[in-house]
Amino acid sequence: MSGTSSPGAVKKLLENMQGDLRGLSLECRKKFPPVKEAAESGIIKVKTIAARNSDILAALKENSSEVVQPFLMGCGTKEPKITQLCLAAIQRLMSHEVVSEAAAGNIINMLWQLMENSLEELKLLQTVLVLLTTNTVVHDEALSKAIVLCFRLHFTKDNITNNTAAATVRQVVTVVFERVVAEDERYKDTIDQPVAVQGNSNRRSVSTLKPCAKDAYMLFQDLCQLVNADAPYWLVGMTEMTRTFGLELLESVLNDFPQVFLQHQEFSFLLKERVCPLVIKLFSPNIKFRQGSSTSSSPAPVEKPYFPICMRLLRVVSVLIKQFYSLLVTECEIFLSLLVKFLDADKPQWLRAVAVESIHRLCVQPQLLRSFCQSYDMKQHSTKVFRDIVNALGSFIQSLFLVPSTGNTSATPNQTGSNASGNTSSAQTSPGVVGMRGGATVLPAFEYRGTWIPILNVTVQGSAKATYLEMLDKVEPPTIPEGYAMSVAFHCLLDLVRGITTMIEGELGEAETVNETTAETTSLPTQSSEQQDLQSVSNQSEKDLVSRAVWEEMVNACWCGLLAALSLLLDASTDEAATESILKAELTMAALCGRLGLVTSRDAFITAICKGSLPPHYALTVLNSTTAALSSKSYSIQGQNVQMISPSSESHQQVVAVGQPLALQPQGTVMLTSKNIQCMRTLLNLAHCHGAVLGTSWQLVLATLQHLVWILGLKPGVGGALKPGRAVEGPSTVLTTAVMTDLPVISNILSRLFESSQYLDDVSLHHLINALCSLSLEAMDMAYGNNKEPSLFAVAKLLETGLVNMHRIEILWRPLTGHLMEVCQHPNSRMREWGAEALTSLIKAGLTFSHDPPLSQNQRLQLLLLNPLKELSNISHPDIGIKQLECVLQILQSQGDSLGPGWPLVLGVMGAIRSDQGESLIRTAFQCLQLVVTDFLPTMPCTCLQIVVEVAGNFGLHNQELNISLTSIGLLWNISDYFFQRGEIIEKELNKEEAVLQKQAEEKGVMLNRPFHPASPFDCLWLCLYAKLGELCVDPRPAVRKSAGQTLFSTIGAHGTLLQHSTWHTVIWKVLFHLLDRVRESSTTADKEKIESGGGNILIHHSRDTAEKQWAETWVLTLAGVARIFNTRRYLLQPLGDFSQAWDVLLDHIQSAALSKNNEVSLAALKSFQEILQIVSPVRDSEKPDTPPAINVSVPVVVGTTTATSLGRSFMRTDSIGERIGRYSGSEPPVITDEIEDLNLWWAAWNSWYRIGSESTRPPITCDKLTFIPSQPFLTALIQIFPALYQHIKTGFSMDDLQKLGVILHGAVSVPISSDASPFILPSYTEAVLTSLQEAVLTALDVLQKAICVGSESMQIMYPAIFDQLLAFVEFSCKPPQYGQLETKHIANAKYNQIQLFAPAEWVALNYVPFAERSVEVVVDLYQKTACHKAVVTEKVLQNIIKTLRIPLSLKYSCPSESTWKLAVSSLLKVLSIGLPVARQHASSGKFDSMWPELANTFEDFLFTKSTPPYNLSVQEFQKNESIDVEVVQLISTEILPYANFIPKEFVGQIMTMLNKGSIHSQSSSFTEAEIDIRMREEFSKVCFETLLQFSFSNKVTTPQEGYISRMALSVLLKRSQDVLHRYIEDERLSGKCPLPRQQVTEIIFVLKAVSTLIDSLKKTQPENVDANTWAQVIALYPTLVECITCSSSEVRSALKEALVPFKDFMHPPASKVQNGAS
Repeated sequence: MSGTSSPGAVKKLLENMQGDLRGLSLECRKKFPPVKEAAESGIIKVKTIAARNSDILAALKENSSEVVQPFLMGCGTKEPKITQLCLAAIQRLMSHEVVSEAAAGNIINMLWQLMENSLEELKLLQTVLVLLTTNTVVHDEALSKAIVLCFRLHFTKDNITNNTAAATVRQVVTVVFERVVAEDERYKDTIDQPVAVQGNSNRRSVSTLKPCAKDAYMLFQDLCQLVNADAPYWLVGMTEMTRTFGLELLESVLNDFPQVFLQHQEFSFLLKERVCPLVIKLFSPNIKFRQGSSTSSSPAPVEKPYFPICMRLLRVVSVLIKQFYSLLVTECEIFLSLLVKFLDADKPQWLRAVAVESIHRLCVQPQLLRSFCQSYDMKQHSTKVFRDIVNALGSFIQSLFLVPSTGNTSATPNQTGSNASGNTSSAQTSPGVVGMRGGATVLPAFEYRGTWIPILNVTVQGSAKATYLEMLDKVEPPTIPEGYAMSVAFHCLLDLVRGITTMIEGELGEAETVNETTAETTSLPTQSSEQQDLQSVSNQSEKDLVSRAVWEEMVNACWCGLLAALSLLLDASTDEAATESILKAELTMAALCGRLGLVTSRDAFITAICKGSLPPHYALTVLNSTTAALSSKSYSIQGQNVQMISPSSESHQQVVAVGQPLALQPQGTVMLTSKNIQCMRTLLNLAHCHGAVLGTSWQLVLATLQHLVWILGLKPGVGGALKPGRAVEGPSTVLTTAVMTDLPVISNILSRLFESSQYLDDVSLHHLINALCSLSLEAMDMAYGNNKEPSLFAVAKLLETGLVNMHRIEILWRPLTGHLMEVCQHPNSRMREWGAEALTSLIKAGLTFSHDPPLSQNQRLQLLLLNPLKELSNISHPDIGIKQLECVLQILQSQGDSLGPGWPLVLGVMGAIRSDQGESLIRTAFQCLQLVVTDFLPTMPCTCLQIVVEVAGNFGLHNQELNISLTSIGLLWNISDYFFQRGEIIEKELNKEEAVLQKQAEEKGVMLNRPFHPASPFDCLWLCLYAKLGELCVDPRPAVRKSAGQTLFSTIGAHGTLLQHSTWHTVIWKVLFHLLDRVRESSTTADKEKIESGGGNILIHHSRDTAEKQWAETWVLTLAGVARIFNTRRYLLQPLGDFSQAWDVLLDHIQSAALSKNNEVSLAALKSFQEILQIVSPVRDSEKPDTPPAINVSVPVVVGTTTATSLGRSFMRTDSIGERIGRYSGSEPPVITDEIEDLNLWWAAWNSWYRIGSESTRPPITCDKLTFIPSQPFLTALIQIFPALYQHIKTGFSMDDLQKLGVILHGAVSVPISSDASPFILPSYTEAVLTSLQEAVLTALDVLQKAICVGSESMQIMYPAIFDQLLAFVEFSCKPPQYGQLETKHIANAKYNQIQLFAPAEWVALNYVPFAERSVEVVVDLYQKTACHKAVVTEKVLQNIIKTLRIPLSLKYSCPSESTWKLAVSSLLKVLSIGLPVARQHASSGKFDSMWPELANTFEDFLFTKSTPPYNLSVQEFQKNESIDVEVVQLISTEILPYANFIPKEFVGQIMTMLNKGSIHSQSSSFTEAEIDIRMREEFSKVCFETLLQFSFSNKVTTPQEGYISRMALSVLLKRSQDVLHRYIEDERLSGKCPLPRQQVTEIIFVLKAVSTLIDSLKKTQPENVDANTWAQVIALYPTLVECITCSSSEVRSALKEALVPFKDFMHPPASKVQNGAS
């Protein structure tokens, strides 16, 4: 402005104007006079203005219409010269800004005419430009006209004009928008209320805009209309327009004036409503087009993509995305998705190239990518745009490899890879490439599976310089050189990685610095590893959390695609620089993921680098498993199929090393290429620089390094550093000189890597250690089962890491040593050696390192360091044991004085020597222990004494060397002596320690936990000693058990008095009973196999030749010991409160021992039972003994020993022994507890006794050879305990108890004897002697019976039960008891009186006859005493006795022993003589009703027995037996029949029938003549008959009852006679000439005599005594008698005569009927 408005300039302007006007008038002088005139008047006008006005320019502007008029007229002449002159003049005016709006309008109209006439086109454009650029007078319609004019000129025939017009249009459009910017600048301070934008595209919506903005709006809107091929609203007069030009204009506006669109809602509206839909519409051909699909297949021809439009659209899109992303979120999503689609393999090559370039533009703008991520990927239902872009790039690169590039596909759309040109191209690549490898110079390129793609140098790093997006002049799509797209895509990836990582790392750094300043409390560096990330997040503000979420999402979205693409490229790269770039990208991504704590992605990148370091297809499980995990991830993301391509093996890299793979089976060799080494260096670099974020990936890194180190043949040396050493396998490793020089460097970097671990934070260090440990585990796995050289990489590096981190050894000590411990257990000796070496080196280094604070003040650390030494004891390898003991020795030598709290560990090492570790090791360790016991006990802390006891005890348990075991039991005795002597000192120190511990426990709020807790610490020491001895008491070796048992009971006896009273409780429960439990368990499970010899040539006695028998001895010893303690120490035990429980437990042990299947043990148990039953029980005045039993013996002895040692410790406890002794020595016997409790104890004893009895006598369910049957001495002892026990419990002994007792007695008697023992126990059969067991049983019953006698009435109801018991025994005489299913042989057979000792049966039943007979006698005695007792009467004892005696009586000759039935008869007679009177007495009560039939049956069974007498029975014997029968009949006649009226009728009837049966003797047909005389019991028959008759005709009929008996007897007799006669007649008839047997003849004579006697008697009797029925029966005999007349025997005939004579008295004449009826 200042230039044009200075006075000089104004003057010059006036001069020039006047000159121009003059010139115009001159030119028009001839042809155009009106113009000339106008020009001249113009001159005057100018002069006038100049003269009148001070501000000449303003005045000129006011009058500019007139001033300009001559020039406009001049232009109207259409004369070129004139027109040019005018236009120049007008331009001059314009440039001085003296043109008003109206004038400008006129000028534009004039220019329009010129344009329509195609005149001075370039000058016109120049004029318009000047007009619009100098100021803003032209706007609205005029402006639009001016712009249209330029557009029209753009479409002329002249190329120059066109291009100039195009440039002008561009400039004009820019000017229009620049005005808006200036306008906004002017008005920026006045804020106008924004009006709500209406949602239509109507032009009226612009009313709110200011003028310039309005013009710009109209212009932009029309540009959109034009590109869309619609009519413009504002640019009226447009004739034609190209899309390409329109798009270029749109792009430039959007690119240059983004703020206009962002600040004005109206413009934003245009973008959204017009531009975006337009772009999407124009893209459609590109989207639909598929390369290679022929047009015929689709009905409508698909429009082909058009390069110029497509390329410009992409440029527009780039701008839209870059500048207006925030406005057009949704639209951009669509654009980006389109971009991704354009990379598809079926799109034309040029389209893909342009798309890649567009994407590259995005990739260099990390902030933009970040916003994509925020707006799309992080929204729930949105497309994952960022992820898709990355994946698309990956797929794109992959597709370039998979489909051989076929040059410019757009030229030949149907061309596929199979046509000629395609083949030739691929053919050239692969062989060509292979050939070229030989040469030295090689083009940088990618090569994969035969596809060779050169790498072109397309752009500078970090800038997206596009080639094809700039080809605005091209109409046909250009040919894309091979490798171009690949190179751009490659750079996209690199720039993407670089951009994202630098952006995020930068922001992370800022966040961290903020954090560190705000949170100084966190001592650790914040970004150490995954875990601390979380910690640091908590300190961050909300903003940081949000941004962190974005970073994580960005990485999560892109890592899969990036990794897939980079891995492929790494595999394909043949150029060192490219490889370096790829590795750098992978490394930075890995580090970034690490810092963000994204473990999966971090591991994936690291895996890729690791795979690159190793030969192709190298079997490394860590990597393979990771890849497997990755490939299963969703790589096909949103339709983008990104495959993980496996590395191609045909890489043409230079091989630099050949070595052995580290594998289980030898597999030949593997080769390392220079690329492998390059990757290895990257890996080392990663570990070195980013170790803190590797976390769990250390595993991958170190595994890979281990394999590389192995292949390169590096071996560990001192301190764990790796040196190039020749492998044992030697010749297979071949290294080129290039690598040879590298090796020391690599080895050095490796060592530095582990040295730098001292700068890692704790968590990262742990990750490193864990990784090394798991590596080492793998190496261990591989070294199993073979003696090959193992890989010691991990062990060496663990040692190295441990040594450099000694200052913070605590935090890594446990994992470090824990793992080395495992290495020490490895079967491979080399591995083991290194493990032990590393471990002992670390322990020694740890103990000598000058820690802060020093070890002496840091007990915890000292123990921590010593602990692994102790743990080495768990390893069985002898070489490790040697190393360990060496180490212990060195420590004792150097640190022995300062061991203090370390003693337990050192003792632990000795104590941990196991039996299986060989004699020498055990012996050495035991010598150490002996040394400790003899020299060190006083110097070590008292708390360790318990450990010494433990260790000594453990040596006792070793089974290698019996002498060591026995010596160690001796050591325990010595230790107990030491305790006894230094009791006070030890006690003080322990109590002090205890107080400290107690306090600590209270502070923590927990209970103090130590063994035997409630006892005082010193007592606990004793208890531990007892417990140890207790353990030795159950050692497998009998000698040790015996020695330990004796020592235990001795030490409790000798030193037990030192214990506090309450501690006895523990001794009883925890020591003694616990021991009993274990002995019982071992004894019951002991082996019954025979032991051949006791080692060496020692013979073993048969009573100890099985483990079971040896254990039995131990059980006996232990039980006796415990019972003895109960006996001697009862005065201590009984006040303990739970004595009764202890008593129960002891009884339980006695019971289980008694029931054990071992005679020795069971008998001993009963002895112990007897022993504890002798314990003093409350003594009532009535029965005081003269001396207090038992106790006096032991107590003074105890006191004597204690006073002798005269210690300072007080023995006078609460209830001091002294007082007690005083009490005992007085005359008063000790009454220890109240009677009630005591009774309970006795009842407990009774219950135990009952259980023992019932268990031991219960028969087994099944029977085989192994069935255990208790021995006789055992049973005898058992039963013998009862009388003593009964004395204590008789007051409460009830029927139930009696029942229980009965069961046991019965059972005990039933037990058979083993056949080999029978000769010793059984009397010979002929001696009627009882076994001691039977004696005991009867004694028991006797005791009871006597007690009942003197007992109360209530006790007497027990009589019947005792009878039942005895009667059961009586039955044994005939039916020996069965013992379960056991098959027993009776030892003798009554008939032969022989003893069958060697019967095949295993078991022999006793001879029960003497026992049963003795029982009978007892029964009779008892009955004689008790017959009248009420209970005996009501319980039907008599009936039971009869019932029982009936058994032998009915058997008679079949009884096992003849004496039995004889005894039974005599007993029956005795009992009846007492019992019958009683029965008659109680006849009315009905109590004896059921007895009578029983008695009748008994008589019947005995007198008419079914058993036959033995053949060898002599006549004398027979007669003797007959006399017994006669005795019975006599009893009937004296004791029963006389009292018939008190006896039931049926019974008398039965007796009569029986007498009748006896009176007529019958024979058995088998007898021979000779025997008949004897066998006929004539005497017996006679007595029967006489008795019958006696009762038939007794004349003294005193009662009707008696008459009834006579009638019955007669009726029976007559019936009998009738029978005999009939039978005789039959037999006589059949026998013919043969005489009948003698005995039958005798019988018939007897009958005939009887009949005559009978008739005589009847006649003499008073008639009223004989009833009519009897007479009828007598008369009925007559016909039968007559029939006998024909018999042949004379004796019979004479008898018959006598019988027939009396019948004459019955002969009477027949009487009248009436008389008959009356009679």
